[in-house]
Amino acid sequence: MTVDLTGKSALVTGASSGLGRHFALTLAKAGAKVAMGARRTEKLQEVEREIAAFDGRAIAIELDVTDRESVRRAVDTAETELGAISVLVNNAGVATTNAALKLTEEEWDQVVDTNLKGAWLVAQETARHMERLGHGGSIVNIASILGLGGSGGVAPYAASKGGLINLTRAMATEWARHGIRVNALAPGYIETDLNRAFLESDAGERIRKRIPQRRFGVPADLDGPLLLLASDASAHMTGSVVTVDGGHSASL
Repeated sequence: MTVDLTGKSALVTGASSGLGRHFALTLAKAGAKVAMGARRTEKLQEVEREIAAFDGRAIAIELDVTDRESVRRAVDTAETELGAISVLVNNAGVATTNAALKLTEEEWDQVVDTNLKGAWLVAQETARHMERLGHGGSIVNIASILGLGGSGGVAPYAASKGGLINLTRAMATEWARHGIRVNALAPGYIETDLNRAFLESDAGERIRKRIPQRRFGVPADLDGPLLLLASDASAHMTGSVVTVDGGHSASL
């Protein structure tokens, strides 16, 4: 399947590193103009230059997804600079590792506010933009297979991603009448610079052995599913959760 997003504008949150950076590059290579949001704008500018090197169009926008005013400014800037936003990739997220009995309220709030409240604020503001302009669009919420089944040591992360999956379904139900599709992409363990050391540890090896394909994913494994959900190729999909995990969740 070849996806051409030429003429479409996209907003990607958490685009300064990891999967968000990869998603921004993937959409730009498919022809989309990309607004990249994150708190670390210097990292975004590096991605902006990388996209410009293959004649793509991208802009860096300072964005704190937990701050409604910051979200509103980011969506307004994206519309002003790139035109109507057709695609949102709601990727910004954080995680913490701690036992539920030892978890602090601050740790809980940081994860849930970013992963769930932040995703809600960005989706709502972008959907208002889409509804106002009357063109509809596609919202892709980046969830996780840990939102489908919990795991020890990551209670707020699992709770936030489970909430995001159900939020996806609720928004899909409400916003279909506006031509807005809302789906979730739920990766399993995807190797990035941020988690490579853990995945190469003994604990990571134990996880790998539980994956039917016996390997961790790489960011490129998400390209096809992301482009499917972002494009008109998924015109009759909304409220869906697409897992990309080598069969991991199927074997739980």
